[in-house]
Amino acid sequence: MGTILLISQEVSAQQPANDMTAPLHLMQPDYETPYDVPSKEGIVEVIDRIYDYLNSVTPPALIDKNSGEVITNYKKIKKDQETAFQTGDFRLTSYEWGVTYAGMLLASEVTEESKYADYTNERLKFLADIRPFFEDLETKNAELKHPMKRVLHPHALDDSGAVCAAMIKAKTNGSEANLDPLIRNFMDYISNGQYRLSDGTLARNRPMKNSLWLDDLFMSVPALAQMGSYSKDPKYFDDAVKQVLQFAQRMFNEEKGLFMHAYIVDSEQHPEFYWGRANGWAIMTMVELLEVLPENHKGRSEVLDLLKKHIEGLTRLQSGKGLWHQLLDRNDSYLETSASAIYTYAIARSINRGYVDGKAYGPSVTLAWNAITEKVNGKGQVEGTCVGTGMGFDPAFYYYRPVNVYAAHGYGPVLLAGAEMIALLQNSYPKLNDSAIQFYDSEIKTDGPIFGEK
Repeated sequence: MGTILLISQEVSAQQPANDMTAPLHLMQPDYETPYDVPSKEGIVEVIDRIYDYLNSVTPPALIDKNSGEVITNYKKIKKDQETAFQTGDFRLTSYEWGVTYAGMLLASEVTEESKYADYTNERLKFLADIRPFFEDLETKNAELKHPMKRVLHPHALDDSGAVCAAMIKAKTNGSEANLDPLIRNFMDYISNGQYRLSDGTLARNRPMKNSLWLDDLFMSVPALAQMGSYSKDPKYFDDAVKQVLQFAQRMFNEEKGLFMHAYIVDSEQHPEFYWGRANGWAIMTMVELLEVLPENHKGRSEVLDLLKKHIEGLTRLQSGKGLWHQLLDRNDSYLETSASAIYTYAIARSINRGYVDGKAYGPSVTLAWNAITEKVNGKGQVEGTCVGTGMGFDPAFYYYRPVNVYAAHGYGPVLLAGAEMIALLQNSYPKLNDSAIQFYDSEIKTDGPIFGEK
């Protein structure tokens, strides 16, 4: 290929290129997104940039709010609501940070660099270590407000599932922190505390009675699945599969291969808005469930079939820049980073696990990853991420949601996407061939005659 390009350049220097003088199909297009196969080193550089930023702005520490002094002796935790987490850019206990913890663990696994797992393990150990002291304070004052309140007393699936799943993954990967009390507490809320419909489907009573939020699949099912594996109790797998299939029955559009974001049980009409990140939560839920669900478990084939349909529907709507739109089927809505990163992770993992064909979907996730890298700025911040979003029933609600580098939803997905892309490069043989990215089952040479050249 290099010889042909050199000849083309020499000809163009002498006379204008035309069909007689140059192989026009090899002319370099003016791509907006880098069009090439990424290297492991390049991916690690992006992950490191994010790691360096997050490690510096998410301190695992408590402070005395009056003096600003860091509290190292947890027996000194005040009883008068004067203790707080040390200020950082992000909360250590949010569902977004549950995804970030999981992303760091996966980055460690594929790169064999311990610092990423150390990031997660250090912060989860911190939460485990301070738990008993706040529990003790509550025995003296049950109404006490403190930084761990929503951890000890979850009010929603957002408070529970993603962090719980990350904690179980950390334990499975060797963390020695005393996370089991927190895990049990989260799981009790998911299984017994969260509101459900009469058929057991997880639901909320906001903004209306019996509202289904697609987001809640991710806020529950990965934790249920991990707990099924961790505890060896199949009831958690049963509940996880039930949630996916019962949500899909109501909210998956078979023709489009997409999930609607919101569903009101008592409503006769269901405006269908296909919000990007909610579809991300759904596809990541299925990938995370299949990762630990036993091969012979009832419902596994249905979940896998749904995943394949969803991947097909999503890839049809990828933009030429590589990212996906805020409303997936509305090309005049903005391109959004967090959803695009989640799809990249989930589809790349689906290729790596053999659920879908890398020849068909490898180029798509490669383009997506290349676009995502351009959204990570020099400080390691992820740009173009939609802020937290409730459910809406009109397009303007989604079109005008702000984006912000402090929208925590972008960081974990980019870490997961980068880590899984490294695994994809290790498992596949992507090459530029006849100017296009192709994925092969074995290594090929492209410096001689080009496959498919005309």
